[in-house]
Amino acid sequence: MAPKKSKGDGEEKAKPLTTQTSSRVTRSMDRRTRSATQQNGAKAAAGSVVTKEVKVASPKRKKKPSTETGRAKKAKKEEEEASQEVEKDEKEEEAAEVEDSTKPKIVIEHCKQCNAFKTRAIQVKEGLEGAVPGVTVTLNPEKPRRGCFEIREEGGETFISLLEMKRPFAPMKALDMEEVIEDIIKKIK
Repeated sequence: MAPKKSKGDGEEKAKPLTTQTSSRVTRSMDRRTRSATQQNGAKAAAGSVVTKEVKVASPKRKKKPSTETGRAKKAKKEEEEASQEVEKDEKEEEAAEVEDSTKPKIVIEHCKQCNAFKTRAIQVKEGLEGAVPGVTVTLNPEKPRRGCFEIREEGGETFISLLEMKRPFAPMKALDMEEVIEDIIKKIK
């Protein structure tokens, strides 16, 4: 900072600057390096100023156990309902599998790399379920292959098989899905 301007008269002489020592202590001033520690050994620890950090205990609110709060109860109920629904679905699927041995089962395997696969797979599924009564359509029963779009009958004929496609997935996007659905319906019946 620059010294104060003197008045034009020159009466006030420039006062010598005095430096004030800062009362501020930073962490870097308190820090000791490894070399300083090794040189001074244990003597440095005894000679240095020891500062104690005192933690003031702040009053903390007692929290209710999570089982008592409304959120936890609601979450628990939702989990129980979801698990019951899953169990019901599994039982229904098992019963459907036992009863539907004569009904056609279609498997649509689509890559998860891009939503274009998923969109077309859902479109085919809805089209087949709406047109053919009693058909069972499953999407990705196992982990799908990369760049794959395949529609096949379980344990039988393959209707469409587009494998190892690279972006921008031109062969799949060139398909007219309505025609594909009609062809599959004709082959099933």
